Amino acid sequence: MNIHVPLSKVKLLHPQHPNKSTGIINGKSSGLLNWNDIAYPQMYELYQTLLSNFWKAQEINMQDDIKQWDQLSSTEKEVFLRINTQLASLDSLQTPTMFQVMDYISDSSFKAIFAVIAQQEAVHNESYSYILSSLVPLSEQNDRFNQAKADPLVQKRNQLILDAYETFRQAPTPQHLFQLAVNSINLEGIYFYAGFAFFYHLARQQKMLKTSTMISYIQRDEMQHAYFMAQFIRILLTENPELNTFKNMEYVYETIGHAVKLEKEWARFILRDIEGIDLMEYEHYTEYLANKRLRQLGFQNLYEERTNPMPWIHVFSDEMMNGTKSDFFEQKSRTYSKVTQSNGFDEL
Repeated sequence: MNIHVPLSKVKLLHPQHPNKSTGIINGKSSGLLNWNDIAYPQMYELYQTLLSNFWKAQEINMQDDIKQWDQLSSTEKEVFLRINTQLASLDSLQTPTMFQVMDYISDSSFKAIFAVIAQQEAVHNESYSYILSSLVPLSEQNDRFNQAKADPLVQKRNQLILDAYETFRQAPTPQHLFQLAVNSINLEGIYFYAGFAFFYHLARQQKMLKTSTMISYIQRDEMQHAYFMAQFIRILLTENPELNTFKNMEYVYETIGHAVKLEKEWARFILRDIEGIDLMEYEHYTEYLANKRLRQLGFQNLYEERTNPMPWIHVFSDEMMNGTKSDFFEQKSRTYSKVTQSNGFDEL
């Protein structure tokens, strides 16, 4: 396989081919999905985990946060709104990108997982809008989204992801698919965490708890997405050894290292006036996250080995939440899956 030759869009149906695909790209597959006959049976468990995470923004009643909003300091409000729209700008990239990737994936089980991820990213994007609509008028919401578009620092962070995504869009080769997947891990496994840390910091002061609950659901999804993309890359490299080169290994380290640098730069800017968040501690936390993403890929650590330097974040994570919550409309108990090592989640 020439890794620089564009992939062809996969036809909907190939009746002459087996249902179990012979490869995640350039494989022979009928296009029919029988979950009992797939090349990587562990993908069904991952698919079920994603489905068990299903939630809607409207399930979370924002009334408590609406009442608390005016009690926040002007600095807290400013950071809250800037982070919210910055996170929304990142998630806006994911849904269309995941759908585009599906056109070139020959394994139907992977197509199904990409479809679920795309849908969940749309929910995340809606969630940020839902939070904003609860707190500020439409005119300010629009101003904040325009601010995110024009912010040079936000543009700089987004450009790393955009370059990889647009390159694949223009030339969907196996090499560019590999690079897209690495940068999807950067986005979902590293980039969001300064924002998450801010919302959890408010929560440990008993502020904006409904927002932090929503953030914990988003984070639960994003951790699973990053885990899936790591598995996708490992399988891609195994099935296509032409991609498994020293140059691509260097690309992983360099790109994740670049993402860490940009995340630290963003944190130093957006969190600089927030009392109670130690920026050096957060930088070590970012390195800790990067090491975890690399180990999921089967790589060695890039940074010094350390335990989670911000353990207080764990208290507000999905792991520590009650295993049930109530449906917004039906008001009946619904059980959600917990984060465990067996289903692929890593600790915070």
